[in-house]
Amino acid sequence: MFITFIVGASYIMAKGLGYGLDIVGIALIVSGVTSFFSYYYSDKIILTISGAREAKRKEFFDFYTVTENLCLSSRLPKPKLYVIDDTAMNAFATGRDPEHAVVCCTTGLLKRLNRSEIEAVVAHELSHVKNYDIRLMSIVTILVGLIALLSDWMLRMTFYGRGRKRSSDRNDGQIQMIMFVIGIILAILSPIIAQLIQLAISRRREYFADASAVGMTKNPQGLIKALEKISHDKEPLEAANKATAHLYISNPLKNTHNAIGFFSGMFQTHPPVKERISALRKLTS
Repeated sequence: MFITFIVGASYIMAKGLGYGLDIVGIALIVSGVTSFFSYYYSDKIILTISGAREAKRKEFFDFYTVTENLCLSSRLPKPKLYVIDDTAMNAFATGRDPEHAVVCCTTGLLKRLNRSEIEAVVAHELSHVKNYDIRLMSIVTILVGLIALLSDWMLRMTFYGRGRKRSSDRNDGQIQMIMFVIGIILAILSPIIAQLIQLAISRRREYFADASAVGMTKNPQGLIKALEKISHDKEPLEAANKATAHLYISNPLKNTHNAIGFFSGMFQTHPPVKERISALRKLTS
């Protein structure tokens, strides 16, 4: 459905604003090449931005050993383990596939959760790896970047009057004017709609990762307690930003301000913790 929306919006914008489909191909190539490098080196980029360091077995014994146990039981390659020196409680996974995966936790999380809760958090992150959520979100990001790039290019060129010349035929001119208005509206709204769809996909994958984590650990209470503790931590993670916020187990920016309601929820990278806990409790009933 998302791909259909992107293709349809791109076609209508190209036709409505008076451009051929060549511009769609150019935008796809530019955004695709850029996103490919970002995707291929995503783990290195994110770890560098986050200021993460490699986790040593002796220093972070529980983190190291629960990851080994979960990978053995789930037949997953053991990911590289990193930590961020921050008292905020959070964790994320990155990497392009299970063979090149990274799981990273903050020192605050590792110090304040017990072993079963750390296991639950690691299982959640390994679920993102196992379910190829990183690859999925990379593709979605490419599509969002494509529509944003197209919209920006077309609006700029239209502003400078580089669109197609108007038809001398009155009926054709009216149709062109209607298509032009639709094209302008889509050029303005499409990036917003695409981002909302991206956030909706991100929230759904969080629910799926929670359920998959319980399948790994057979201990829903471990994840429930971990999410409760994480949600009570009001400290934002300094290393996080809007570009990486969707990777974490919980919103690291802590900028929801107790927002409620349908529209506020649409703009969140994560579903409300209460709803995630409620879904987990249903698994035990």
